[in-house]
Amino acid sequence: MIGIYMFFTALIMLLIGFPVAFTFAGVALVFGIYSEGFADGMQNGFMEHFMQGVGLFDMMPFRIYSIMENTILMAIPLFIFMGIILQKTKLAEQLLESMGTLFGAVRGGLAISTILVGALLAASTGVVGASVVAMGVISLPVMLKYGYCKKLATGVICASGTLGQIIPPSIVLIILGDVLGVAVGDLFKAAVMPGLILVGSYILYVLIVSHYNKDLAPAMPVEENLVKKDEIIKALKAIIPPLSLIIMVLGSIFAGIATPTESSAVGGVGALLLAVAYKQFSIKVVKDAALETVKITAMVFTILLGATAFSMVFSYTGGEELVEHFMLSLPGEKWGFLILVMLSILVLGFFIDFVEITFIVIPIIYPIAQMLGIDMIWFGILIAMNLQTSFLTPPFGFALFYLKGVAPTGVKTMDIYKGVMPFIAIQIAILASIVAFPEFYGFDGFGK
Repeated sequence: MIGIYMFFTALIMLLIGFPVAFTFAGVALVFGIYSEGFADGMQNGFMEHFMQGVGLFDMMPFRIYSIMENTILMAIPLFIFMGIILQKTKLAEQLLESMGTLFGAVRGGLAISTILVGALLAASTGVVGASVVAMGVISLPVMLKYGYCKKLATGVICASGTLGQIIPPSIVLIILGDVLGVAVGDLFKAAVMPGLILVGSYILYVLIVSHYNKDLAPAMPVEENLVKKDEIIKALKAIIPPLSLIIMVLGSIFAGIATPTESSAVGGVGALLLAVAYKQFSIKVVKDAALETVKITAMVFTILLGATAFSMVFSYTGGEELVEHFMLSLPGEKWGFLILVMLSILVLGFFIDFVEITFIVIPIIYPIAQMLGIDMIWFGILIAMNLQTSFLTPPFGFALFYLKGVAPTGVKTMDIYKGVMPFIAIQIAILASIVAFPEFYGFDGFGK
């Protein structure tokens, strides 16, 4: 039971607010030393038992070195760099202005344009914080100006800003590919259809609610939204560059020309070329983007190192066998396992970040999924869809905090919480459809 106590100790410390990486590493160190050195008593002296416990971590340098040699994980800093460079080119601003002009005359048009821009930003940057902040600064004041309901406007921005978690190239999918031992390119391909269906569902929801309640999302006045030839050309100029980058990055992966790591390098170079095209390129921009990339990457990899120590001790103390026995004894076998895993990740997403869930929970459960013959690509997409929901779920959804930080004074936290609820329901419905009808999405489900 030591492994189970260890898991819940780490979870409680995270909820209290301790730093993630140091929580995982610290808990692993304390429980590892106890289980190896002190569990059988103190007959031979404190220092002898202590040194025996420390000996459990002799293999940690080799685990760290294997992480350093992992070429798949190299894609993470490169895609982060690409996203930050694109953020500094004011790409989101131009996209939102152009899309707003094209769709503004339609009831709910500004919300639809925000969703489409969110999808484009997701596929070209994959940085959730940057997308939510950009759309919160640019799109939210415009929607409020034209009489949009605060709840709908904030919900649309949060939901579309988190599309970067499922639409490739997604950092979540790269990490999941490494943890689950599946090809990242296969996960990218598999995520395209669910991602597009999610975008379509958001747009359909906006159209339906704005049709039945005309005050929720009124159309822009006609005289302010005459779509002229010049505006269409301007919109195309704003859309084509990021679309070209998406085709370069994802097309090279899907065509088998490049691995995700190689295509991430293509994306980084492409982002720099776009910075030149938008006349935003400077040594300062590159330096700032590089420093921010290092900070984010260091955070991710420090968590990974702590999680590696945690999973090693958890496995050593017998936690994996206990979890495996519990999962395999569930009623409904495969279905019972899958439903419990999805519910557990959904609930954990209310309180902790996707990185912690990916590095701690997934390594514990994925061997059981393999034993049950579950299609690991399907399993990975289900987890990614579920993790995306963690960005929206109150009280600790990161997208909610990002938006609240840049929202106008009149927008309350409760407006944002209420606004995301329909979009959380849509995400859960799509997730349920992938669980129930895997063949429709091209997955093997529980195997053939």
